[in-house]
Amino acid sequence: ILRTAWGETRMALATRPWDRLGNGAPTFTELGFGTAPLGNLYRAISDDDARAVLDRAWDAGVRCFDTAPLYGLGLSETRLNPFLRGKDRDSYVLSTKIGRLLKATTPDRRDGFGKWFDVPARNEVYDYTYDGVMRSLEFSLERLGVDRVDVLFAHDLDVFNHGSWEVLQTRLDELMGGGYRALVALRDQGVIRAFGAGVNEWQPCQWLTERGDFDLFLLAGRYTLLEPEALESFLPMAEARGIGIVIGGPYNSGVLATGARPGAFYNYDPAPPAILDRVARIEALCARHATRLVDAAFQFPLRHPAVVSVIPGGQGVAEMDSNLIAARTPIPPALWSDLKAEGLIRQDAPT
Repeated sequence: ILRTAWGETRMALATRPWDRLGNGAPTFTELGFGTAPLGNLYRAISDDDARAVLDRAWDAGVRCFDTAPLYGLGLSETRLNPFLRGKDRDSYVLSTKIGRLLKATTPDRRDGFGKWFDVPARNEVYDYTYDGVMRSLEFSLERLGVDRVDVLFAHDLDVFNHGSWEVLQTRLDELMGGGYRALVALRDQGVIRAFGAGVNEWQPCQWLTERGDFDLFLLAGRYTLLEPEALESFLPMAEARGIGIVIGGPYNSGVLATGARPGAFYNYDPAPPAILDRVARIEALCARHATRLVDAAFQFPLRHPAVVSVIPGGQGVAEMDSNLIAARTPIPPALWSDLKAEGLIRQDAPT
């Protein structure tokens, strides 16, 4: 039972221990905090509003915070700085990412127009080399105001960001030929406790798993009620090797939170008719079991034994409160059975 700062008594958030290497690796809260929205993703929010969301999460028991240099071109990391200051460093799990260095530029030439608003004037430079990893971590520690992070993820090693498998292959080779040595050295020295990759596709995760000793993957939007294909080969491989999976984007850009309404988004674009139809059918079954669609969408990935945390985004306190409800609401077992019977989730999906 948790007594919150705003006077309410609620059940504490569930946690999942993970210690693949026996090095005292962190314990994850099942609900984590993805901080891309705090980088003014799609709209600007004030420092006070960003802090209010973080405080709400902390008071409710959230102890996993994921960020990246990309998010707001450094803004997300710098907003975490005053929030984390003064907190016991062993009381939370902090992850950030490597793969992009930020270079100062003039405001008219910065990256991310139309995506990041009111952010520093910076250009992104992909760099997965040994030196790139070391420099990226040094800059992140400075922005965050901490002396260590728990997990480093190689960021956006996927076709979605690099445009083709051929270009992606050069970046994967760059990581394995240089950056990977840096990640192993940082883990061996205790500077970080684990490393992996944060990507939008499961196939690069499998490619890396087959070639290196990776600990955790942050998989965004690729193991959800709408996208179970990672069950084919990657998730069984991860489970067999003790690799932990953090799930980002459990609502597939919104449609699994808002439901099948006009204008709903699926994977960053307006949801096509086939997706809206599928979501409507899932939503109808949820209604029959007196369950919110968003609650089922949040908890579905957590049924897989390799998943250690789910990190939906949220720019406002109301969205954070919705995520907290989703993390705590019991799901009737019959809902999962009916979803399988209707062919809306795979028969082999752990439920």
